[in-house]
Amino acid sequence: MATTITMPQLGETVTEGTVAQWLKKPGDAIEKYEAFVEVSTDKVNAEVPSPVTGVLREIICKEGETVPTGAPIAIIDEVGAVVVAARATEQQPAAATNGAVRAASFANEPLVLRGFSPAVRKLAREHHVDVTAVRGSGHHGRVTATDVLAASREMSSSSHSETPAHARGTSTYAAPVPGTIVPLSPARKIIAKRMVESLAHAPHAWTMVEVDVTHAWAWRAAAKSRFQNDKGYALTLLPFFAYAVVQALKKHPLLNASFTDAGIVVHREINLGIAIGLDSNLMVPVIRDADSLSIGGLAVAAGTLIARARAGKLTADELGGGTFTVNNTGANGSVLSKPIINGGQAGIVTMEAVVKRPVVINDAIAIRSMMNVCLSLDHRVIDGTIANAFLSDVKLRLQAMGPTGDL
Repeated sequence: MATTITMPQLGETVTEGTVAQWLKKPGDAIEKYEAFVEVSTDKVNAEVPSPVTGVLREIICKEGETVPTGAPIAIIDEVGAVVVAARATEQQPAAATNGAVRAASFANEPLVLRGFSPAVRKLAREHHVDVTAVRGSGHHGRVTATDVLAASREMSSSSHSETPAHARGTSTYAAPVPGTIVPLSPARKIIAKRMVESLAHAPHAWTMVEVDVTHAWAWRAAAKSRFQNDKGYALTLLPFFAYAVVQALKKHPLLNASFTDAGIVVHREINLGIAIGLDSNLMVPVIRDADSLSIGGLAVAAGTLIARARAGKLTADELGGGTFTVNNTGANGSVLSKPIINGGQAGIVTMEAVVKRPVVINDAIAIRSMMNVCLSLDHRVIDGTIANAFLSDVKLRLQAMGPTGDL
């Protein structure tokens, strides 16, 4: 029986997807729940599992092609699991051309028994390594990330001796090589598209305030060790800032809104996006109903999302539905920035680096921990008066925090 595979809907608001990478080719056996294609959307990259056991008969959409959700992308001929296992057992592993060579003892080993995890396949694609030609050092010959990196280094060493200097090196976004071209990944193409759309459709305005976070900083310093031991997450200034932001959003709901042709939609929920910069991508996972959480609750929620983002474990639901975004640009030492608004939102606010400097307090000079807070806003939704009132509210809340507070 033939099963038509369609483009999945990876998130409530997702209407289309891009075929990023076919993990199988026509004629390949596929087990039920085995990933056979990688799909990218404006929310997430995801490997799509097969709903049936069978053989990939036809690929309908090419890599890089964008189609609506529900559109056919492939056809799988469904067969019994025993037949698939037999087919897989008959397959011979590909001969190695470059990189680490498979040991003779693996020559007749069924490919399905060695298995490649999604993380290993992704790493192999990034380094242009033929994973089937890599000798696995893991359990039962399983290929590990270390094996892929070793093969990549061996390939690089070989290519340097055979290739002209101007053509050497393989570039990726995480490891760009001078004199080469960094290929645009589906995620990078989507990021570029969304940023251009945001600037084209939303008239950006920008404003800033400086905040004295001396007391909040002292509170965080006093509580961080116990919090780390109790909760298992580092206590940074981010949750303190996020708390001030979401409480200010409750008082200034037009910041928590979206512009539409029908009017300005003021959202009931405050779903706070946390911008996270990864080596090769930018992700904005969402803390839902953020206004219902304490500072400690926001710290745990943010820590969980950041850990999942770095491990590549975020789901489409965790990346969708944001109504306002916070960006911790100060983590990299920035003291002033002008971020682009996340599409469909009214604003994005940054917390910049905390810097100790002299300030005048009651006609006296004091050394204080100061932080700039920058706001980019959609001027169709928010006027300057409202924007500045919101920032003033955030400032007052941050400056009122102190070590006597409750996390």
